[in-house]
Amino acid sequence: MKNLIINRRQAIAAMGAASAVAFAGGLPAHAETVSGLFDDMPLDDIVMGDVNAKVTIVEYASMTCPHCKSFHEKILPGIKQSYIDTGKAKYILRPFPFDGDRRGEAAFMLAKCAGDDKYYAMIDELFRTQDVWAGGGNPVPELMRIAKFAGMGEEEFRACLGNQELLTKIIQGRNKAVQEFRVQATPTVFVNNEKLGDSRLETVSKAIEAAL
Repeated sequence: MKNLIINRRQAIAAMGAASAVAFAGGLPAHAETVSGLFDDMPLDDIVMGDVNAKVTIVEYASMTCPHCKSFHEKILPGIKQSYIDTGKAKYILRPFPFDGDRRGEAAFMLAKCAGDDKYYAMIDELFRTQDVWAGGGNPVPELMRIAKFAGMGEEEFRACLGNQELLTKIIQGRNKAVQEFRVQATPTVFVNNEKLGDSRLETVSKAIEAAL
């Protein structure tokens, strides 16, 4: 894996490393208004739902985070059914790999390389198989299998994980979230410009209803 994601230290040194971010399952117990959530993002957002929807849900997640997997599989489907599929809200998943988490970076790189039309299908599969590739051992065989699921060959797979520009943008996006939006844990969920105090279904639903 370390040979596939190249020059990571140089990428961080070039932009300045963010403050260390510790994993936490919970979030602060209050909502907080932020500014600039959609300004000058290093990576283009990929939208699920109607791009003209009144409400925008943004989630910062790590692909290796079990709480993010739980949110994606147990909470997001209800939000999708009630708000995204009905055109009331749109959803954006942004990468937030933890410092030094090469597996998490690789997973998001593959999802981005799959293309906008396959991004969320890749995210689904990566979360579904998280226990396989994000644990111990060599993650490459499972990640390659998932890449093939998206139509990538081995050459494309290796080129994606060697894409220094993409890796740099993912790290820049994470650093921006820490420094400007005070993201300190995953998942962190925003509804429009409000950073929610937790990621429970009732909390997210209440915030969406208030924004409609």
